[in-house]
Amino acid sequence: MRSNLIVGFGLACFVSAGHGQNYKPRLTEFGIPDIQGVWNFSTYAPFERPERLGEQEFFSREELQAAAQRRAASAEDREQRETEAARRALESTSTSVASVNFFWMEMDGLTENKRTSVIIHPSNGRIPPVRDGVIIQRSDPNGVRELPGERPVKFTHGGISSNGPEDRGLSERCLVFNSGPPLFSEPYNNNLQIIQNRDHVVLLTEMGFDARIVPLQQKFQLDNEITLWSGDSSGYFNGNTLVVETRNFTAKVGSLSLRGAAYGNAEARLLIEKFIPTSATTMDYEWTIEDSITFTDRIVGIMPMTRTDDKLYEYACHAGNYAIGNILKGARAVEAGF
Repeated sequence: MRSNLIVGFGLACFVSAGHGQNYKPRLTEFGIPDIQGVWNFSTYAPFERPERLGEQEFFSREELQAAAQRRAASAEDREQRETEAARRALESTSTSVASVNFFWMEMDGLTENKRTSVIIHPSNGRIPPVRDGVIIQRSDPNGVRELPGERPVKFTHGGISSNGPEDRGLSERCLVFNSGPPLFSEPYNNNLQIIQNRDHVVLLTEMGFDARIVPLQQKFQLDNEITLWSGDSSGYFNGNTLVVETRNFTAKVGSLSLRGAAYGNAEARLLIEKFIPTSATTMDYEWTIEDSITFTDRIVGIMPMTRTDDKLYEYACHAGNYAIGNILKGARAVEAGF
């Protein structure tokens, strides 16, 4: 059934460039575009474009069909391997309690995207070079190997050691997830709830259950000495598009923080997000990172969003969560074994 769904999404759901540009969303009682609801932003489009594709921005229908069929075959193979792994985990000789399996993954885009990458600028669809002297932190995003490095750790998954919480990735510490900002499509919990009133928009992400409260009017700009994990956001409507500008990020996150890498730091980053309604049930999410201290060019990405009737439930990762303590206890037990 899952395989059929994957193929179905790949064949039936196409989003064309410029789709919905003339769409006029309904208005709230306050006279502003109504984009409230729960939106899913799962996508199979890779974050960076494969180098072999050069400046090819879109897949053909035939290429999308072939990719959907490969995913279906891969899902069937993965299910068989996971069934065998689960059987082995029950044996008395097992040395592992196994891991999160594919059952929990939600990467099927509700509106398929024929783009060859999330990044659309630079034109090659790849992260631009960094400035001289900018540090790129690397990690094993699976958390299996620890790659030595310096604090603060700015990537989201993995770690540089297990000597203390500060040696682990930001997601392991319950600080920064695919919620960013900006939003990134990850294996699961790719949902965003938008809530509006007259003066504010709330952006509540499922992963991390993090709420950004965005005022829609001119407000006092924070002093540059005040920095935040999610930055300081303000917004406005440009026609039907919600534009959110965010500054004052902490230097403890990368200008671009991914699962396996963090580029420089976000201290000088300006993040511009656009929520662009394209129909009653679809919206484009476009983000731009402007940081001339870290990168040689700006970075622009875009993902489709689809309205869903699903509800958001609390993702209870928090300070004092059992996971980080047990990671450190496990490291001490390994050391004692030597």
